[in-house]
Parts: sequence; structure tokens; C-alpha cells
Amino acid sequence: MSKAMSEQKIQELTLEEVMGDRFGRYSKYIIQERALPDIRDGLKPVQRRILFAMNQDGNTYDKGFRKSAKSVGNVMGNFHPHGDSSIYEAMVRLSQNWKLRAPLIDMHGNNGSMDGDPPAAMRYTEARLSKIAGEMLQDIDKETVDFVPNFDDTEEEPTVLPARFPNLLVNGATGISAGYATEIPPHNLGEVVEALIYLLAHPNATLEQLMQFVKGPDFPTGGVVQGLAGIKQAYKTGRGKIVVRSRTAITELRGGRQQIVVTELPYEVNKAQVVKKIDELRVLKKVDGIAEVRDESDRRGLSIVIELKKAADAQGILNYLLKNTDLRISYNFNMVAIYQQRPVQVGLKTILTAYLEHQQDVITKRTRFNLNKAQARQHIVLGLIKALSILDQVIQTIRSSQNKKDAKQNLVKAYAFSEAQAEAIVSLQLYRLTNTDITALQKEQAALAQQIETYQQILADPKALAKVLRQELRRVAKAYESPRRSEIQTNIETLQVSTKVLVAEEDVMVAVSHAGYLKRSSLRSYHATENDDGLKDEDFPIFQQQLSTLDHLLMFTSHGHVIYRPIYEITDSRWKDPGEHISQTIGLAENEVILKAFAFPDLKQTGHFVFVTSDGLIKQSAFDQFLPGRTYKTRVAQAIKLKDSAAQVVDVLYVPVDQIDQRDVFLATHRGYGLRYALSEVPESGSKAAGAKAINLTAEDQVVGFVLVDPAGTEPVAVLTQRGALKCMAAQEVTKTTRGRKGMLILRELKRQPHRIQVLAAVAATPTLLVQTDQNQLITLDLTAHPLADRYSNGSFVMAVEQVGQPELAYPVIEVTPEA
Repeated sequence: MSKAMSEQKIQELTLEEVMGDRFGRYSKYIIQERALPDIRDGLKPVQRRILFAMNQDGNTYDKGFRKSAKSVGNVMGNFHPHGDSSIYEAMVRLSQNWKLRAPLIDMHGNNGSMDGDPPAAMRYTEARLSKIAGEMLQDIDKETVDFVPNFDDTEEEPTVLPARFPNLLVNGATGISAGYATEIPPHNLGEVVEALIYLLAHPNATLEQLMQFVKGPDFPTGGVVQGLAGIKQAYKTGRGKIVVRSRTAITELRGGRQQIVVTELPYEVNKAQVVKKIDELRVLKKVDGIAEVRDESDRRGLSIVIELKKAADAQGILNYLLKNTDLRISYNFNMVAIYQQRPVQVGLKTILTAYLEHQQDVITKRTRFNLNKAQARQHIVLGLIKALSILDQVIQTIRSSQNKKDAKQNLVKAYAFSEAQAEAIVSLQLYRLTNTDITALQKEQAALAQQIETYQQILADPKALAKVLRQELRRVAKAYESPRRSEIQTNIETLQVSTKVLVAEEDVMVAVSHAGYLKRSSLRSYHATENDDGLKDEDFPIFQQQLSTLDHLLMFTSHGHVIYRPIYEITDSRWKDPGEHISQTIGLAENEVILKAFAFPDLKQTGHFVFVTSDGLIKQSAFDQFLPGRTYKTRVAQAIKLKDSAAQVVDVLYVPVDQIDQRDVFLATHRGYGLRYALSEVPESGSKAAGAKAINLTAEDQVVGFVLVDPAGTEPVAVLTQRGALKCMAAQEVTKTTRGRKGMLILRELKRQPHRIQVLAAVAATPTLLVQTDQNQLITLDLTAHPLADRYSNGSFVMAVEQVGQPELAYPVIEVTPEA
């Protein structure tokens, strides 16, 4: 080869052009020749080749079974040049009655199971076409479908099967292609046939009219299909979503116990995995009340038994299992099929119309084939009758001929027989020359004339063709239809799962520490190590209470955030361990601490939380403003907006709704000012709000705390100064005014070393105060041991600040007497 010629064959192409062209070809092959079903017969190429090869081999339902390996070898060697495993897997799926509504292969041996068990190797199993698969191949030898050469041009294979029943809808399809996927659920054969017959008579039928017959999917595994709107959407556009749930029953056992029995699972759900998942939930105590899970499935049918403990909430547990396991799944329609050689997303009417068009084409081609065959035979019969009527002359002509060829030519020439008639005459056996045979030929000719007239009428009259199609559809439905297995429900069931189902109700001791540690411990652990709370020396509890695992905890931080935890979600620890730190799940700022924690039996409280900030703002917000959101486990929620970056929340209090009009707010500032006014003056606002002005602060002053007091009583409050002086006084010493005022001095101002308030506490609510100093020393003060003083007093010294440091924080000493 010359250099010039070789250079002419070298093309300069960009990588993008080459990749685009090659991948385009590959994609087209995958889409049309591998992964998507044809809208007419509902088969992928490998399935079509399996059925055709087995039929060609005589491996049909009315004959004995043959080794699967033989059929796989035939398919691979003649039609499908791919791996034997992919062919065998396709064959096995065609035999699985929990995957297909009408299996197309009968298989002896292990062909897998609903538990996801693999089938036995193909050398062990035996297979043959099922009876209904014969309907897919019926009349294929009558030129009803087009054939193309196979991969090596040694044989021919059909491009589509005659498919005398609507296989695409009856057995459904699933597949993933290049850029396309399909998910068509199985349907009931009888319903689909009725819809086809109606559409044949009413070509302009609406989707609503067709859905009077096709109610929805009919899965081979049964189950309950929920969501009529999703079915309508899918039948209209090809895409839609439904919910498929198990069929379950709650039955009574002896001793007042109950059990949940599952008799049907959603389509393509692995039974063994469902049983395993439910048992894991039992072992991990994700749901309380399950005693045992058993798979009691046998030849009589599927049965999963979930035995419950005594007094367990059976319906609640069932709802939880439906929500958290594959006992209830979402099924997404994505009805894509090859229609006119292109992948198209199709609705119900398009599928039915395409099938009817295919059947009309098949019947037309079959009728034309039968007509040609009948006409050819009639021509022969008429020739034989004519020959028998002039038998002596015919015999004389044949005897005088030199050979068979000469005899045929002489017959054609002498009596105007055609070549075909002459061939039949010279091939006639002597016994056919009886009077009886003439009668038989005359009867055959009359029958052929009737057949030809019928065939011609079918080809000429669309109504006659439609009648034939209708009769054949009814024949198929009568032979193979079965009752509907899946129940259709209009609405998708809303599942409500009670916390009582998820958690075993138990009394526990719960603690939250100042440093941010949370824990819950059994009362047994608490009693065993009551004096060792596991906290560091400088840490102390800000909340400790005996609660139920079904209770709820709200924690508020100094930066205006709220953290929610159900008690059962707090890590179960020994009492002598510190527990989990809040930073393990939620990140807080470097100087952010948990100020207060509140426990509630439920999240339906009607009271208000009252917040005061160091920069002199106050707000009250209803309880429902702090209900947990979807991300409560990993993120804090906002409780109050801080306007000043240096400001902090100084305290949070909870007020029952019936006490809001019966409480006064008492605030104290660092520089010794006190202000009292009615809580009802504080406007209610949401969690995102900053609040209203609580007190008119002087320069460099800030709020150190607030308490709520009875307007009519003489409730004592205590203030602790930076010099270690403690004073108790009646809150009513400060005249009640209105919100936003400067307030009154509650300490006597000194020229040298003036007292500045560090802590404010209500004596009744906080009889014993735990004070933390700036040197991390903890000092306990008994507030009830100090007499009341007037508002001009600076109190008495209770701390040697030179030795222990100045007071920084103070929390009530928690005294808990847990129930035994």
C-alpha cells in the first residue's frame, strides 16, 4: 500500500467527536437492544430470544422439561452473543411467580426465592415454555412478524413476537439503560383485556373510562396499593408514585398477648431482609414490645409472625414497622418502552393502543398468509376434480408421455392445467382414484371456498377484523385470567407513631451540668453511687431530676439558643460517669453555656418562657415557639435574638399560662438598681424576636438577673456582691412601676470600694445557693439563714473574696429525693 493511500485513511478527529459518536452508537444499542422492552410484546431482546429459541427447539409446555443449560446454550450460540449468566438470569426471572404475574417459563428445581436466594446452577435446573408463553409465540410461523438475520447471518430471529396477550402490562418490566430507565408494574390480565375490548369499540375513550377496567397495578405478591391520584398520574404521563404496603392482621394469643401476622409483602421486597430488620429493631430496642419475630412461610403461603409482649400497643408497633421497614414502600412508575424504534415515556392509553395496532397487524398478516395458503390449495383441488372428471384421457396422456416432466407439459398443453395442478396430478396415488375421494375433494373445495370468503372479508372489513381480535382476546382472558391479588385504596395512609411504642417507659435520673454534660441513669445506678456524680471538681449540675424516658427536655443557652432532647435520646450512662457532652452532637460557641433546663411530660404545654438579656431587653414567648424541628439533633434553634454581640441571656424562667397575670418581674443591675413591674406588661413575641426594653440602663451598667414574684406577697430576694456581701430583702421594697424605667437603688453607694451586684436569687425558689468564683472555687450559701434587710443596706460579708475569689456564677443547690 502506498504512503499516499495510507495517509488518506487517517482522519484527524477531536476526542469529543470520537467519544460522542462511539457513545451515541453504544447508547442506541443499549436502549434498543438490551434494557428496554418493546411496547408491542413487552419483551427485551434477551427474553424474546429465549422464548423463540425454546419454541424453535420444541421445548414447549406440552412436552417434557429439558436442562436449562441446553436452552441457554441454544440462545447464546444462535441469537444472543453474551454471557451465559445473563441469559440464565433472564430465564430464571421469567419463571419466578413472585416477580411475574404470568410466568413465561416453567422451571423444575431451585429458581430462587423471595428471600433473595440465588437459583441453582443451570446444569441442575430444567425448564420449558409455560402454556401462556405459547400465546406469545402463536402463529409466528404464519409470517405474522418480521424476521432479521442473527448476529452471524446463519439464522433468522423475530424482531417482535405475535404476543397474543398484553404481556407488557400483565408482567410489567424493569430496566436501566443509557439515559433511560423503565419501571412498569404488573397488572391483572382480565382487567387489561376488558380495557382493550372497550378501547377497540371506543377508540376515543378517555383515561377515566379505561380506568374503570384497569384499576391499578396487580402485583404477583399482592399487598395493598395506596394512592389513586398517583396511579392516575402514572397512567396519564407515564410517571407517578404510589405506596405499597403489606397485608397484615393483628390476632389474639393466650394470656392477653397479641401478634402481628404478615401474609403479603410489597412487590420485589426481600422477605429475609424484612425479617432480619424487624429482629434488629427488637434487639436494639428501637421499638418496645416485640417479643419474637418468626418466618413461618411454607407451601401454603407467606407468613411472617411478629409476637408481641403483654400489654404492647399492637397497632402502634405495626405503624412503626410500616414506617421504618420495607413492610411499606414507595413504588415509582416510570413507564418507558420502545415505541416505533424510539424510547418513549407512555401512558396507559398509548400502551393499549400500540398493543391493539400490533394485534391488528398480526391478524392481518396471518389472515393474508392463510388466504394465500387456502387459495393455493383450492387451485390444486379444482385441478384434481377436473382431472378425475376426465380420468381416462388424463391416464392416456400420462402413459403416452416419456417421463414425469413430459407428462406435466402434455397435461398443461392438452387440458389447460397449471404447472401446480399438473404436478399434483402426476404425483397422485392410485388409491385416490376412487369415487369416495372425489366426494372428499368436493367437500374440501366447498370448505376452502368458505374459508377464502371469510379471509377476504376480514381483510376487506375492519369490523370483521375487530370481531376476530375481540374473540381472541376473550379466549385468552377466559383461559388465563385470575382474581386480583392487590387491593387498591384511594388514599395513602398517614402513619402516626407514638413515642410510647418506641421507648420502654422507665423512671430515670437525668442531669445537665454547667460544663455541658448530659446523662440519664437508671435509679439503681443512681442509688448505688449517689454521692459520686462523675463531674469534674469545678463542674456542678444545673439540672437534676427524676423523669420518665417519655418526658422532654428543653435547654437554653447564654447565647439565646434552645436545645431539645427527648429523655430517651440522652445517652444512658452510669451515674458515676460524666455522660455525653453536648458538643458531641451540637456545636456551641466558645463562651456559650447552658443556662437553664426544663423538663415537661409532653410538648403540648401552654405556658410562656420569659427571657432577660444583659443589655436590658425582656420578652416572653409561648411554649409552642420552641417545638423541635427536623434538625434538632444536630443544630441549635434560636430562642431570642441578641442585638448586641456582647450581650448574653442572664436567665430564663417558665410561667404557666394561668400565672402570667399574677406575677411581677423583679430585675437587678450590676450597679445596684432594682425595678419591679407586672409581667403582663411584657409583650408576647416569637422565637426570632429580640424582645422589648426591660429597664433603662445607665452607662456601663448591665442586668445581672431577674426573678418573678407575687405582687401581693412579701417574697424575699437575695443579692450577692463582688465583695462577697449577701443581702436578703423583700422584693416589695422596690416600688412597683412600669417597664423600661431606670429603677431604684437597692444598695447604698460607697465612695470607696462600692458594692456591685453579681448574683440575684429568689430565696423561696433557691434556699441554698451554689456560687462559683473567678478562681473556680465552689461556695455553698444558705439564704434562709440571713434576716431581711432594707433596700439601703449593703448586707453582710459571707465570702472572703481575697482567698476564694469574687463570685461569678450562682445556681441553686439541687436536692433530689428519688422514688425507691
